[in-house]
Amino acid sequence: MDSAVSLPPDYKPSENEEYMNEMQLEYFRQKLLEWKKSLIGQSMDTLDELKQGGLNQPDQIDRASLESDKALELRTRDRARKLISKIDEALKRIEDKTYGYCEETGDPIGLERLEVRPVATLSIEAQERHERMEKTYDDEV
Repeated sequence: MDSAVSLPPDYKPSENEEYMNEMQLEYFRQKLLEWKKSLIGQSMDTLDELKQGGLNQPDQIDRASLESDKALELRTRDRARKLISKIDEALKRIEDKTYGYCEETGDPIGLERLEVRPVATLSIEAQERHERMEKTYDDEV
């Protein structure tokens, strides 16, 4: 999707306009791109910190604490990597005009849900159904 749509600086999607019109698609495209840029920046910061080392602390407790911090940071970055993948998928859905619609039912996901979770692929109802099924499965295992 080319960015031919120009958003006013204070634009917010509204229920009073056609769902997933060009303005709304551009709004969410920009929101997703900003989020992705932020996540990539945080990942670069983590790489810089890891390159600096610091694991040769003479104190075993300091070294263990540092190793634990780095392990936690790496898990956080792995979650960010997976999130970037979801952001890329959402951007593709914007391009092919399927963004904002439940992949299970085809119903609108809703502006409020997308504002909070722009990578959402399921409506709240479909998401709750999935969670109930997972819980039932987990209880049986």
